[in-house]
Amino acid sequence: MKTGKVKTYLRIMRPDHWIKQFFVFPGVGFAFFMIPEARLHLLWASVAAGFFSTCLIASANYVINEWLDRDFDRFHPVKKHRSVVENGANPIVVYCLYATLSAAGLLLALPVGKFLFLMELWLWVMGILYNVKPFRTKDIAFVDVLTESVNNAIRLLIGWFMITDTFFPPVSLVLGYWFAGAFLMADKRFSEYRMIGDPQVAGLYRKSFLKYTEKSLLLSSFFYGMCSTLFLGIFLSKYNVNMILLMPFLIGLFCYYFWISYKEDSAAQRPEKLFHEKGLMIYVLLLIILFLILLKVRLPFLSVFTSTDLVPVQ
Repeated sequence: MKTGKVKTYLRIMRPDHWIKQFFVFPGVGFAFFMIPEARLHLLWASVAAGFFSTCLIASANYVINEWLDRDFDRFHPVKKHRSVVENGANPIVVYCLYATLSAAGLLLALPVGKFLFLMELWLWVMGILYNVKPFRTKDIAFVDVLTESVNNAIRLLIGWFMITDTFFPPVSLVLGYWFAGAFLMADKRFSEYRMIGDPQVAGLYRKSFLKYTEKSLLLSSFFYGMCSTLFLGIFLSKYNVNMILLMPFLIGLFCYYFWISYKEDSAAQRPEKLFHEKGLMIYVLLLIILFLILLKVRLPFLSVFTSTDLVPVQ
């Protein structure tokens, strides 16, 4: 196989997108803090296996995505330069690569634990539902965002089950993470729609864009963000009342990201590039520091927010 072709197949695996799989680590962190006995049995080999399993499954999903979208990506100002669109590819090699990545990812997860394996399998199935006919949920407005963002919740669960097979994570945390992913995905759609600038051309690239408008994308993004902060607020205040102080800054993070989506050639279109947004990275770092501080300090006066007792009038 020629060197150029090898590079084509490596590029459609998108190893540069593996950085997205770091979204599994909040699941690791929450399990670590919420299950004390897990701290005594933390196996870094299991964490590494789970992480690379997720990377391989994600690459399998990217391969099938690029191959099945090659005729649509021609209408996107950036994606028309993808390897498969410009250079073509051998379908036999593509499907063999897909099968190899899928099998390797699932087999790597199997020894770690049953639930981790099931989560990786779920992530793989979502790639089929999202990309492959007759399902192809990516062509259905609003369903495309909600099904793609399920992967965000799955990554959280993957991280969690790297640590424990004994407990399930709180439902409010999983829902908050899912809707946060939906917010990010809706903002990505909004930024892409604005960049293409022509609804008909946008519809040739992605069928769901025929049903979207800037207004509907903005409103859906706002809705997903509100749902995310609702469920994350329930989770945080339920397990540590101090986290009420974190919520305004978390809402600020959503606003910051929304502002980024308005930029020309916004990083919101390519989340793997978000690490180049220095202001966003500083904000996230400060948010993490505040979160860790609030875990350690005691602020009894905040119990007023969770108390069900009415304060008598003097």
